[in-house]
Amino acid sequence: MSFPIVRKNGIPLYIQVKEAVLAQIKSGHWKPGDKLPTERELSERLKVSRNTVSQAYQELESEGILTSVQGRGTFVCDRDDAVRIENRKELLMKIIDVAMEEGLQLGFSIEEFAELTALRAREKLELLNHVQVTFIECNREQVEYFARRLQFRSGVSITPVVLDELRQDLEAHLPKVTSADLVITTFFHYDEVKELLGPKRNVLAISLEPQMETIVRIARIPPGRRIGLVCRSDNFAGKVMLALKNAGLEGLDLSVTTTADPEELERFLSGVETVVVSPGRRREVEQLCRRRQDIIEFVYQPDVASINLLRAALIDVRRG
Repeated sequence: MSFPIVRKNGIPLYIQVKEAVLAQIKSGHWKPGDKLPTERELSERLKVSRNTVSQAYQELESEGILTSVQGRGTFVCDRDDAVRIENRKELLMKIIDVAMEEGLQLGFSIEEFAELTALRAREKLELLNHVQVTFIECNREQVEYFARRLQFRSGVSITPVVLDELRQDLEAHLPKVTSADLVITTFFHYDEVKELLGPKRNVLAISLEPQMETIVRIARIPPGRRIGLVCRSDNFAGKVMLALKNAGLEGLDLSVTTTADPEELERFLSGVETVVVSPGRRREVEQLCRRRQDIIEFVYQPDVASINLLRAALIDVRRG
């Protein structure tokens, strides 16, 4: 690939790799159905880490540009990105047409089909208000933030559980899990959660990734600026550091604190110019900042594939 990867230009490396792959596809160098280099091959070719390539491939796959086949590799999808959304709509329209034709064959009119379809959609929306979900994650910031966001969007009742607390006192937390219609965790913790809860417990694994806007804002921080990371746990701090490393944002002048003491936190904030905060601590930090400082909330969110999987699982969870 001739597409240059430029370090220290403010653009995360995985975004540059993603753009490089897209450029190869748009130029016709890689055509629909073509197999792409492996993550190892492309990382060696572009002189970046394998994690960087993996992150770029995952984003392109979630956007429908690439598809991976277990044991075979990663391929260019046989559809153009510019018409991807329209193709999805066309596919849905075909599904509706088939359902409508079957309804007509059963003796229903088009008006009756439309009425019953709307009724069924309302029933499914109402169903979400009664679904109980437990979300298990390893740090409190992420589990609480995710629970609030998903509950706000869907009406689903979500109980957050921190993995460490579950490990330490499984019996105390078991009622929250057994009463849930669905248990959600991340791929990283899926095997452990399944082992803790037993094979009969329905557990859905999702993938969480840093919000693109968060990474871009941090990438645009001027070199040499003192950055402070404020969070509640060392676990969350470690994940942030790993995410920044994977994005090629190493060498930042970054200090970390997990203190809950207001005076200690205020002293920490006075010594930094930009503040990165975990979900839930932003308001606290804003109140203690005595001068104008850029505050960036470090947000993780489910990728597109996980969101779609979760939506389908929530609708189906109480079927019958």
